Amino acid sequence: MVRDIGFLIFPAFQLLDLTGPMSVFEVPSIHGPAPYRMWLLSEHGGLVESSAGVQMLARRMDEAPPLDTLVVAGGPGTQEAMGSPALLDFLRASRSSCRRVASICTGAFLLAAAGLLDGRRATTHWRTAAGLQRRFPRVHVDAERIFIQDGPIWTAAGVSSGIDLSLALLEEDLGLEVSRTAARDLVVYHRRPGGQSQFSTLLDLEPPSDRIRLALSFAREHLHEPLNVERLARVACLSPRQFGRAFLAETGQTPAKAIEQLRAEAARVRIETGAEPIEQVARAVGFSDPERMRRAFLRVFGQPPQALRRAARTRQGEPSSGT
Repeated sequence: MVRDIGFLIFPAFQLLDLTGPMSVFEVPSIHGPAPYRMWLLSEHGGLVESSAGVQMLARRMDEAPPLDTLVVAGGPGTQEAMGSPALLDFLRASRSSCRRVASICTGAFLLAAAGLLDGRRATTHWRTAAGLQRRFPRVHVDAERIFIQDGPIWTAAGVSSGIDLSLALLEEDLGLEVSRTAARDLVVYHRRPGGQSQFSTLLDLEPPSDRIRLALSFAREHLHEPLNVERLARVACLSPRQFGRAFLAETGQTPAKAIEQLRAEAARVRIETGAEPIEQVARAVGFSDPERMRRAFLRVFGQPPQALRRAARTRQGEPSSGT
């Protein structure tokens, strides 16, 4: 079955909000019969200029065929686009005509203005999340998530997270292996779970030297294993004393503190999006016991793992067991 996917753009849209998702849906056609037909749509059709100055040729949105999925880009032009009654009417109609509707970045403002996010959980770029919540108080905005599915409505935090959302849509349609293949072809992670925070300890640390970055990347890939200073120093090709000094100087943290934060980050994703017992999560990310993980959560997030799991299940409307 071939599915029709529409991509809605407007003047001053963000280019990657469009091309990232389109590239994901294109990959399966490289390996076999194309499972998707893609339609680039705008209110008036013709050339539409992105915020980067690149122009894209679109069809009029009222000329679109029946769509399985509609993906709405974001970008600096979102605010002006929200003033178009025709565009908002098109989005309202898509709620019943499309199997699912997705937005990337500030495209969530367009969905909210059309009423598609009323009473739903949604995310957008962290810089604009507070504004989305103020302007549309009926939307339950979660600024931390990279993407969220609430029924047939999907929202992504922006730019590269649109690729994560699209990989999830691809997996829903065609299965895990096809989604994995797409991620490999695009040379991206398969796939960051929607519950992953928009913020990352690796990004916050931002070490300038290749050696310290290499050690941190190694740590992220081997969290379940022992990661003492000696092992990380070997990865960085430094003596333990040199490594410890360099790490502190470049990141402002000790290696032990950084590893604890990375493990807590990884554990939080599993706790909020899965059903594994707390003890199993602790072992999987390298904490020696659940109590040590609980203390780390209190230091990093200000709450224990059980509280974060309960809060996540409440947001998702699931029963909470507290385990």
